[in-house]
Amino acid sequence: MDTDVIVVGAGLAGLVAAAEAADRGKRVTLVDQEGEQSLGGQAWWSFGGLFLIDSLEQRRLGVKDSLELARQDWFGSAQFDRAEDRWPRAWAEAYLDFAAGEKRSWLRQMGHRFFPVVGWAERGDGRAGGHGNSVPRFHITWGTGPGVVEPFERRVRAHAEAGRITLRFRYRVDELLTRDGAVAGVAGSVLAPDVAPRGRATNREITGDFEVLGSAVIVTSGGIGGNHDLVRKAWPARLGTPPAHMVSGVPAYVDGRMLGITREAGASVVNADRMWHYVEGIRNWDPVWEGHGIRILPGPSSLWLDATGTRLPAPYFPGFDTLGTLRHLRTTGYDYSWFVLTQKIIEKEFALSGSEQNPDLTGRDVRLLAKRLGSDAPGPVEAFKQHGDDFVVADTLEDLVAGMNARGEVALDPAAIRTTIEQRDRAIANDFGKDAQVTAIRGARKFLGDRLIRVAAPHRILDPDAGPLIAVKLHILARKTLGGLETDLSGRCLDASGAVIEGLYAAGEAAGFGGGGMMGYNALEGTFLGGCLFSGRAAGRQAG
Repeated sequence: MDTDVIVVGAGLAGLVAAAEAADRGKRVTLVDQEGEQSLGGQAWWSFGGLFLIDSLEQRRLGVKDSLELARQDWFGSAQFDRAEDRWPRAWAEAYLDFAAGEKRSWLRQMGHRFFPVVGWAERGDGRAGGHGNSVPRFHITWGTGPGVVEPFERRVRAHAEAGRITLRFRYRVDELLTRDGAVAGVAGSVLAPDVAPRGRATNREITGDFEVLGSAVIVTSGGIGGNHDLVRKAWPARLGTPPAHMVSGVPAYVDGRMLGITREAGASVVNADRMWHYVEGIRNWDPVWEGHGIRILPGPSSLWLDATGTRLPAPYFPGFDTLGTLRHLRTTGYDYSWFVLTQKIIEKEFALSGSEQNPDLTGRDVRLLAKRLGSDAPGPVEAFKQHGDDFVVADTLEDLVAGMNARGEVALDPAAIRTTIEQRDRAIANDFGKDAQVTAIRGARKFLGDRLIRVAAPHRILDPDAGPLIAVKLHILARKTLGGLETDLSGRCLDASGAVIEGLYAAGEAAGFGGGGMMGYNALEGTFLGGCLFSGRAAGRQAG
């Protein structure tokens, strides 16, 4: 035996699993098909949001949360309805206890810190018992994604220096080795070195082969979001027809390859039709990978129109119900939609997902961060407004619609768009009314965090003092796999009969963030990185 534990994939879940296993005195070999420059995987690129329940940060802002309310929200969103949901349900219960309990203190003792304003992501479908967060729970890491990765990378490198962890980059696993019915190692190809920057596609030139034997293998290889063919193959009928055009929220190496290899070894993959793709994607004007898209993290004030210029119905407002909005938009026959907004809205309500799009938070730069409280939009947002092909800026509505028509497939009627906007604008005159979106905006501003930095004061879109007018063409952004390898609460993989496959574990997105899909049909946000932390920790504490 060459090692005790083999971890396949050096993303966040893999780093957590490797560090935890090495803490127990296990010898660990961590392999990844990418180079060392990609350590941390998708987590490094993320905004660094984490889901917590009844945290100190929430209480300081006057948010009254509880495990009972969070459980109501989680299960109202997950909507578990299958026999295969036995383990996802169990993982959901365990994760909620973790998020309400030791999660914050566990991270804090490793040096992790949060930005003090809690975000209100995925505000829901309007039903108390339905999908969405009843209160703000999206805790932004001070340092964004790299700040989440940092403590675990530090632990792994310390173990590597001590000889407990062996790092093998450019080692692509092609096969899981079995012996007497148990997984006993991995075999694969050694790929040629490649110094391409993080996120760029790397070569697949084979320079040799390898074999590593161990008492346990933990698969932490991620999902399928970078492979649009696999995304379309798994696309469920309940979400309509798969889009012909998508942008990519993850690099090309997130290809689902290891899921197929693990299935060939007998592991059960469940809930493959459950997925999480965003509808506020924009094409990156300065792309890192092919088809690189960025998600707008929107406040609630932008007017959302489909490709034909029709306003989306309640509750499909910006930041409310991701998959409900996706399902609705798929009925229109087009792969894009539009935000219409003002300069006042973009200044306060547009954030961009991604560590590289938030240099103030990522760099822990207080002076740069203070500019968010000013009158201008954050620098990266202004850069997209100036350079992004999906942005239209105009002083008049007629010019705005002309720019939209130059970028869309449908010729929009300026008069019809004006009527829609004026109908919405008349609802601003009173502090009450029947427009559900305007009511939601006013409600959001009762939360201190939203009022300070997230939600613009209600105003007429056609008010010249709020201008210029802005339209943003939105694309579907391929992102997360909610289903995956079926695992018990120790992270052990199961076969189709529900029996444990000895020596085989899974964590992170490869395991649907726990159990083969602990979020069910819908996510509450901040739960993806948290799922990697929790499932990686569980597997690392048991394997070997």
